[in-house]
Amino acid sequence: MPQPGTNTLRQQTLANFKVGVDNVIFSVDTKHNRLLALLVKRDREPFFGSWSLPGTLVRDGESLEAAAHRILAEKIRVNNLYLEQLYTFGGPGRDPREAPDSYGGRYLSVSYFALVRYEEAELIKENCTTRNSWFDIQKTPRLAFDHNRILDYGYQRLRNKLEYSPIAFDVLPELFTLNEVYQLYTTVLGENFADYSNFRTRLLKLGFLSDTGEKVNRGAGRPASLFRFNAEAFAPLKDKALVFV
Repeated sequence: MPQPGTNTLRQQTLANFKVGVDNVIFSVDTKHNRLLALLVKRDREPFFGSWSLPGTLVRDGESLEAAAHRILAEKIRVNNLYLEQLYTFGGPGRDPREAPDSYGGRYLSVSYFALVRYEEAELIKENCTTRNSWFDIQKTPRLAFDHNRILDYGYQRLRNKLEYSPIAFDVLPELFTLNEVYQLYTTVLGENFADYSNFRTRLLKLGFLSDTGEKVNRGAGRPASLFRFNAEAFAPLKDKALVFV
């Protein structure tokens, strides 16, 4: 005999998903102490004329990560970047195209977040119907779909990642000064997260930076030592909080 509720389960309709990828692309402008997010002005409905995160539907035979890299390649040129999968957003009603009288189907967004340095990231100019622009993370407009939620989630992930992972060194040059590391952290976390002296002492004590013995003149003051990130020395610290206080 059929179990209670079996007929009800059989009558339920399975969701017809369309899978998209949305990228939260952050750039760190240490010169002006700004964390920026790349937004795109939409040239089609829904939300024509509104700002949104750069996104795309996944093509046949294309992996999610390949779609994320395709978005990046279409929007910016950059040599050093960090990219990882962020979260999957798929709640009912997140996209107006889910309405029965529209295209139909559910729209699932697999989001990624990327980090680049502002001075290295060149925006790719598109045709006159679309526009890409950097926005200060504190001054972003109301975005299309649920992209404000995705952006906020990405911002929190970025802040958390800086505490226990070496993502800062994925976007810094191969050789860098300690002040450049500090400027990147203060741009994302705020100037009050740690003073430079404590940050420098803690960072060197962790032992995953190698002093190259080279120095560089960048602005006023004495020449600064150049360091290199040592991935092997960092390995034992993986997934441990790096609290620079």
